[in-house]
Formats: sequence, structure tokens, C-alpha cells
Amino acid sequence: MRYNNKLLICLCIFGVLAIAVPFWKCTNINKQDNNFFRKETAVNPFLDGDVISEKSKTQNVDESDKNDLEQDEEEDEDGADDNDYKVEKAKEDENGKNEALTYDKVDCHINNEYTIECRRDNEEVYIPFTFLRKYFEVYGSYSDEDDHFDWQHSYSKVYQPKEKYSPSGVFMFFEHYNVEVRERVKCISGLTGVPVSNQWSPKGYYYPIQIAQFGLSHYSKHLTEPKPKVQIYEDGSDYGNWKLPDKMSFIRSTFQNGEKVVEFKTSESFEEPGIVLNLGEEDNVILSFDIKFVKNGSVTLVLQTRNKNGPTLVTYICSNTMMMVSGKRIFYGIGAATSWRHLTRDIIVDFQKGASVKLARNKKKRKALLGKIVSLKLRGHGWIDNVTFSSSAHVAHFYDAADWLVSNQNQNGGWPIPVKRRLADGALELPPGWYSAMGQGQAMSLLVRAYLFSKDETYLKSALLATKLFEVKSSNNGVMTHFMDKHVWYEEYPTTPGLFVLNGFIYSLFGLYDLKMTAPKGSRYSSERLFNAGMESLKAMLLMFDTGSGSIYDLRHVTLGIAPNLARWDYHTTHINQLLTLASIDDSEIFPETAKRWTSYMKGKRADHN
Repeated sequence: MRYNNKLLICLCIFGVLAIAVPFWKCTNINKQDNNFFRKETAVNPFLDGDVISEKSKTQNVDESDKNDLEQDEEEDEDGADDNDYKVEKAKEDENGKNEALTYDKVDCHINNEYTIECRRDNEEVYIPFTFLRKYFEVYGSYSDEDDHFDWQHSYSKVYQPKEKYSPSGVFMFFEHYNVEVRERVKCISGLTGVPVSNQWSPKGYYYPIQIAQFGLSHYSKHLTEPKPKVQIYEDGSDYGNWKLPDKMSFIRSTFQNGEKVVEFKTSESFEEPGIVLNLGEEDNVILSFDIKFVKNGSVTLVLQTRNKNGPTLVTYICSNTMMMVSGKRIFYGIGAATSWRHLTRDIIVDFQKGASVKLARNKKKRKALLGKIVSLKLRGHGWIDNVTFSSSAHVAHFYDAADWLVSNQNQNGGWPIPVKRRLADGALELPPGWYSAMGQGQAMSLLVRAYLFSKDETYLKSALLATKLFEVKSSNNGVMTHFMDKHVWYEEYPTTPGLFVLNGFIYSLFGLYDLKMTAPKGSRYSSERLFNAGMESLKAMLLMFDTGSGSIYDLRHVTLGIAPNLARWDYHTTHINQLLTLASIDDSEIFPETAKRWTSYMKGKRADHN
């Protein structure tokens, strides 16, 4: 029996489409919400989107659900009964020829509470990953490049220590931290050069933990990253590239305190163009300069962004304003600046915080949002020197954080947190002015490194003073408490009753360790005693935070008699990273053994049952 070649080609194409289209639809779960793959009764909390009742697919659904249903009805116009629908997938048999695998629809009853639609191939049942993802809290994504599905039990990462922990070395894994790009950072202050937090107040405030982490991350990056590229645009000797707006304005080389600098004078008004230095800088986005004004003035950067909606202006003004946005103008206050000020600014961060652009954590992605820095404009009367653009300025950021800690430490040796903090669903509350052992500890770790890096004893004295609050009970506005009246604990959140947060306690121990290893013999007694007592408590209580499949953030279930507060995966890996670091400075087997077991939980392993 003979067939026309064209007819054979048409039949082949039709066969391929009949196999490929339904297979693509049921397997492409990473690209769409896959309502096609569902059939629920009752309320199913483990599938994305609104549920569709088995009794009526058109009642109580939103517009997106209706669109999905209309699409399904159009696809069923061939009259096939929904229960008889089969999904086919091409498969090669032993001879290399394609044959069809058939999947039947089947209802899966979940705990006798609701139903989802699954697929069955003989004795094997296939369940939608959109359901599994939430039911078991697992993660996955489909790769088009090499046609595979990547399943992960957790989303966070463990960093193995590269060397023994040292007070002068990298702080744990903080070279991977990018504090300034966090959404809970409102901006980087032009007055102090440190982060302003909006975590618990939209107005913005200085949060010691955030500031210490900012400094520690930049110090760690300084030790691990290549030497930065630096482009000098003005060093006091060459001012020929500046353009004057009129004959009344001037710019000239002069001396200040024996140093050659550039003096400038022009109108303060933003209606005037200012004195302009053309840049065209695309690669280096960290601006540094020294500035001093007679009375008032500003420094403006003209930015050309990728959206091509015209230039954005980032201006540093003589004001105490934290940050202000007016149209495409972003203003940062730098104070009176009538004495010499050194400023270091990440232009991308300043632009994105002001423009409310979501910040990418990857440095290359952040740079991609900015086209180039077109020019720099001066207004007012003053002096400027050492204008540079560089690829990074980690040491400057590190010192900004350390200097803030020295300047803002009170007589109690602490850095009070100026906002109210509610915890445990409102069961506990800390009024403004509370201290955090984690904040004290990370501040000590930063100050110790600043002392070792600079040999300036001001930083060491500040770190020594910070131990005072470890001797004061939480009930008396300190950070020290006891578990069951036996084991001392330094509280991240010093509530009464205590919460016993694990990661915050361990961070406080690192601060005490850094100080005891650095301070002179006659000054280290307090930090050494506090550290030893804390380590004894940690070894006695650590396994209380083990669930058999993860770790616990704190002990509120013990002290408040409420449900446990399980650590999400990023906190779980923080616990592991902390234990691995402790294992490098302490010989106890409990730290590496617990870290190993907790790491296995991230692959889905569990403790044995009875």
C-alpha cells in the first residue's frame, strides 16, 4: 500500500505535535502556575494561587483563574471528556523507535482534607511540584539549557572556613555580605558614611548590628578581593579640566594646611550650571573626595542610567537631611562641612536607594543598572582635593563604621537601639534604648580589627568598655541572663523572660574571643571570663536547638510555653557556619559533630525515629 510523500510528512508533523504539546504543558512547571495540573476540593494551603472547587470551576475565582479556565475550555472543544484525558510523552523503545507513554489523570486525596490532580503511569503517581514545594518546603527550578530539573532541600549555603579563625582575619563568611543593598537599609548616611536602617521604623535610625556588619563585611572584602582600581581626577595640582559657567566664577590651585588643593567659587543656586568636571566614568563607581565649604555649597553627580529617561542628579548638600528625593534629583546631607570632610560614596547604591530601585546583590548586576557617571558639578565657595573614582573602597567603609562606634558609645559601654522591638507575636516588647549582646559582640569584633589594622588604641579602649553590659542583667537593661538559673546567656533581645536566641549569642562570643585574644594581659580578664562562661553554656545547651531535621532559632517554646520558632534555612546555615568557625578555635567534638549533622538536614536527612 503506497502513500503520497506529502501525506506522510503531514502525518508525521501531526503526530509530533500531538505528543509534544500536552507533554510540554504538564512538564513546564517552572514557567507557569500550572493550574492545568490541579484539581482541589476544600482549601489547599500548599498550592500557589486561589483554589478551584471541584463542584464548580467558575465560582469564587479571581480574574486570573477565569482566564485559565477559559483557556482550558478552548482546548477541550474537541468533545473529549475531561476524565478520559491522557497526557502523552515520546519515549524510545529498545530499537530506538519513538513510542508514546500515557499518563492518566488521578485525584490525590491529601490527608482527607482536600484533593489535587496528579498523573498516574501504571503503579507510579506523579504529584505537581507546585504542591510539593510548599508541602515539604523544598525548592526547585527547571533548566532549559540541559533539560533537567534541579531539586534542592534548602536554599542557603554553608561556607567552610578556609583557615583558623583569627581576630585580625576575615570575620567568618562576611566577605559574602552586602549590607548596603539590603532592603531594610534605607540609605548610607552622608553625615556618617554608615547604613541607616528602616527595619523597624520607616523614618530611619542607626542600628549598631547593621553598622558593625557593614564594617566587618568591608574589612573581610579588603582581605579577600583584588586591589582596587583607582582613577585620579583631581589632586590639587591640575584644574585645567574644570569648566566655568561664567566670568564671575573661578577655580584655582591654592594651599590649605600646607597641602595643595583646589579652591572654587560660583553660585550656590541649583538654577545655575555650576563648575563642571566632565567624567564619562563607566567602570569605577566609588567616589572619594575631600571637601570644605566657606558657608554653603554642594557637589552634584550627573548620571546617565540605562532606562534612557534623561539624567539623574545625585547631590551632596550642606544639610543634616538624611535623604530627600525630588523628581530625578536625589539629595544626601553631609552636614555643615565648614571644616574638612572626607567622603566615600558608592554611587550605584546612592542612586538606587534614592530612586527606590530594587538592588541586586551581585556587583556586576548592580553596575549594569547604571550607564555612566557623566560629570561632577561644584556649587558655592570652598576647597576640594583628592577626587578619585575607584572599583572599591573597603578600608574607607570599614573605618567609617569603626569611627561611628567610637563616637556613639555611651558611658555604659553600649550602643542603645532607639526603636521599640516587639517579639513573639507581641508577647514581649523592648522599649527604645535597649541593648543587644549581638550588637555589642559584633561591635567588639570590628573595633578589635580596627585597632589591629591601625594600631590606634582608641578602638581597643572602646572594645574593652563594651564588655560592661555583659555583667548587667537583662532585667536591669543589660544583656546577661541565665537559663534555668544555671547557664549564663548573653541575649540578642534582652527580654524578660528570655528568648535565648542562638545565633546572636554565638556572635557575642566571637566578640569576647577577639577581645580576649587581643587585649594586653592586664586588660583581658573580664572578656576571658565572660567568654569561658558563655562557651560552657553553649556546650551544655546546644543540642536543645536540634529538631532532628533542622535547628531552632530560640527557646521561646520553653520560656513562653508557645510553639517552637524553627530557624529558616538561612539562619540554619548561619548556625552551621558559626559552629564550624568555633571548631577552629575549640577542641570540643560537639561543634564539628553538630555542624555535620545539621548540614545533613539540608539534604533532607533526619534523625532516626524510635
